[in-house]
Amino acid sequence: MWDRFELAPDPPPSGGLDVAAVLIPIYEDGHGVTRLVLTKRPDTMPTHAGHIAFPGGRPDPGDDGPAGTALREAYEEVGIPPEDVEILGYLPPIHTVEFKLMVVPVVGRLPGPPDLVPSPREVVRVYQPSLEDLADESRWRYEDWNGHRVWFYDLEGDVLWGATALMTRRLLGLSAY
Repeated sequence: MWDRFELAPDPPPSGGLDVAAVLIPIYEDGHGVTRLVLTKRPDTMPTHAGHIAFPGGRPDPGDDGPAGTALREAYEEVGIPPEDVEILGYLPPIHTVEFKLMVVPVVGRLPGPPDLVPSPREVVRVYQPSLEDLADESRWRYEDWNGHRVWFYDLEGDVLWGATALMTRRLLGLSAY
């Protein structure tokens, strides 16, 4: 199942842009269902308030590239130990609309269902949708938003959209538009 993802083995060059990184944590639950870990950011966050996102953020000086940033952020946000993550590769970077920022999606496999410990400062809710549900095209819609086509997906009463939705669709091999 893991070989169905088309991932780059190395992170992309930044091209001079500010870089952030997210971890796309993937695991198989105890019933053979493959799932992702997503979070909902608090409404009090200075950026992307209330958005559903993968754990991630901007680099710290001690991070070892995008993978180091993604692993550190996932540990800080939801308690995923970096040593538990097998880095599978990278999806194409996303250039965000709101900020001049390149976000590098780092795809990592967890050994099983994670014992998540959300940081109350950074996470108000954790989602663990199945890849099967996310791959159902009938559950997706796209709209024009400020001159951009943006994907939307109803996720347990909240909305997955924007850069995170595009990363999810790319991971699943769904069409960009």
